[in-house]
Amino acid sequence: MKERSFLDTSILLYTDDSQAPEKQAMALALLQAGWASGNAVISTQVLREYFAATTQKFGLPIDMAQRKIELMASQMEVMSIDSDDILKAIEINKSQGFSFWEALIIRMAQKCNCTILYSDVIQPQRTLEGLKIVNPFQH
Repeated sequence: MKERSFLDTSILLYTDDSQAPEKQAMALALLQAGWASGNAVISTQVLREYFAATTQKFGLPIDMAQRKIELMASQMEVMSIDSDDILKAIEINKSQGFSFWEALIIRMAQKCNCTILYSDVIQPQRTLEGLKIVNPFQH
């Protein structure tokens, strides 16, 4: 990972999804590349969503989910969301038509000067103020 890149929750979830082994391998490779380069960024929203989804959807034990979050937080920059970010996300929601939660991910990626946002749920191949949305699973 050469460029400063933001990882959406969906990418982290695929690292635990043994039902989609091809996507799991790609997500793990992307995560490892981000850790190795120091260019991977996430937000507190991503960590919250990851915890909720892995413990509920995948049945991951709470202690294991907690340990994975500790590991991710130690290997990536974690951006905290403040009230200004929420207001800017609302503006993105209004002007660009993204859901509020997608807009908040976009806002955080822009705030930390990422040039790529990896996600398979937010509209891929769009560029917003220098931030390109990329679905790493599309060929």
